Amino acid sequence: MAKKISLESKYSRAGWCFVMPAAVLIFVLNFFPMVRAFILSLQSGVANNLHFTGLRNYLRLLEDERFLYSVRNVFIYLIFQVPLMLFLAIILASILNDNRLKFKGLFRTIVFLPCATALVSSALIFKSIFGMDGIMNHWLLLLGILDAPKNWLVDPVWAKIIIIICITWRWTGYNTVFFLAGLQNIDHSIYEAARVDGASSIQQFFKLTLPLLRPVILLTSIMSINGTLQLFDEVRNLTGGGPGNETITISQYIYNLSFVNNPQFGYAAAISYTILIMVAALSFIQLKIGDKND
Repeated sequence: MAKKISLESKYSRAGWCFVMPAAVLIFVLNFFPMVRAFILSLQSGVANNLHFTGLRNYLRLLEDERFLYSVRNVFIYLIFQVPLMLFLAIILASILNDNRLKFKGLFRTIVFLPCATALVSSALIFKSIFGMDGIMNHWLLLLGILDAPKNWLVDPVWAKIIIIICITWRWTGYNTVFFLAGLQNIDHSIYEAARVDGASSIQQFFKLTLPLLRPVILLTSIMSINGTLQLFDEVRNLTGGGPGNETITISQYIYNLSFVNNPQFGYAAAISYTILIMVAALSFIQLKIGDKND
């Protein structure tokens, strides 16, 4: 018995030796900065001249028009882009999962390729399409639809639409991979039985595919909402938040507060925790809705 306990103890110590380096790194690089950021969100000032102000930074959010603009913009992107992206991802995954499709590997690579494109490169692609001398203006002028080149990225409405298109183009393939994995785990005999009962392809999609993919839909929607609330790169590279503040996001506003304007690290930290609260609240709501549907 003593020998068995000794062996189990050795295994336990060996396990902790393997786990501890990763645990220490996670604590140092993740949890400690989170705690430090929360403490910083309760302070005001710069550099070594920080002083405790309690919840003043959080109360300031309610009166900050630029922050409210950024929240409004992010939710506009979220409401339009996330459902569109997930719907397209499900459709593409269904097509790519079809056994009759030839060159599956090639098409799957093409669908996933935008996700592997560098963020700066994707921004340059869309600037080349929607710039003053871009492809869009060239063809619209050629067809006589426009009389003069249009600066799409300066128009508040079109700038938002282009950002939504850019995000959808870039991340649809990423979500398609999750849906494709989910579809491959569904037994084909279910669809065969449905076909025998006379169910059409559309009926199979809405009555079988969507309900069976519910866990994957829940996962991808939570990840997509989380990513949209933290949206930064696409907007920063395409419009810089302009014109005015019409396309600015919360993350870009945090960046501006920290590195562009006079540093306001305490206020920026408070906004960061506001994003955390939004993500947690929306994820909780989605999980509750998903549990009820199950």
